[in-house]
This record gives sequence, structure tokens and C-alpha cells, in this order.
Amino acid sequence: MRAPWSLPLFASLTTMAFVLVAAIPGTSTAEAEVAAPSITPGGQSVVVAGEREELPDKPGYTVTERPRSTAPASGMPDPGSAKAIALALVEKRGWGIGEYDCLVALWERESHWNVYAHNPTSGAYGIPQAMPGDKMATAGSDWKTNPETQIIWGLGYIQGRYGTPCGAWNHSQARGWY
Repeated sequence: MRAPWSLPLFASLTTMAFVLVAAIPGTSTAEAEVAAPSITPGGQSVVVAGEREELPDKPGYTVTERPRSTAPASGMPDPGSAKAIALALVEKRGWGIGEYDCLVALWERESHWNVYAHNPTSGAYGIPQAMPGDKMATAGSDWKTNPETQIIWGLGYIQGRYGTPCGAWNHSQARGWY
């Protein structure tokens, strides 16, 4: 989760970099664009108006693009709930709270976190809406009733197909399904 002060700080540092570079004799605008990533927190690249311009490779500059989550913050789950189980399993995989937020939003849309959710049209079942539901038997024979079994299967499916819950959430946002 990004700190509320990070965007204004980033904007100020970027502006300052452009002003400083412009004040140095013999520095071109293209060099100013390359200078910005060197001062950004975490080595993130700058995206302006939805466009990301490729920056030339230069020693000392790391340009990375990180997927953004548009999922709302989910808050802390009730102890013992399916969401609490999911949070523990997400953390066990080394994913951060942003990935958990994406998972909560995704499965809220799919099943409202109902272990018995069933789509009569598609045959999708459970919290992750596995299609067909009996696929989840690979995670445990209690797949019809155990939220932990369903979540374990669902996280494995997401990791294999989308990489992370935010990858699945972003796909779902774009296409209406995951």
C-alpha cells in the first residue's frame, strides 16, 4: 500500500529534477527524462497520461513497471473467517497486503466468499468459482465444504494462470471474468 505522502513527494522530486537538469548547461530534455527514474522511490518508471515511454539503458538506472491494483483496501478480516484463512495463505506465499486486497475484491465479486456458491449456468462452485467444482478435489477431498481447501486450490489456480491475485483482478476488471 502506498503512503499518502508518496505521490506529492514523487511529483516534487520529479519537478525538481527537471528544473535542475534544465539549469545545467548542455543538458538535453531527453537526458532529463532519463534522470527522473533515478530519484523515484523503488526505481519505478514514470507514466504520463497513461503512456509509458521506454527509456534508454544507462548504467545506474533501473526502470521497472509494477502492476497497479485498483482493488479497494479490504481491511483486516474477522479471525477464523475464510478471509482470515486467505490472508494467512497469501502471506505464506510471500505476497503483500495489496495482493490480498485484490483477492478479496475478486472473490467478493465471484462468490461473496460463500463456500457453497454455485452457478447453475456454468457449474462454477465455491469461493473461487472453480469450473467444474470438482477440480478442487486436487486440494482436498473436503472441497465442497472447506473454505481452506477451496482457497488453497484457488490461490494455486491464480498463481498458475495470472501470477498473482492482482493479475487475476486486473484481468477480471478488463474482461468480466478470470
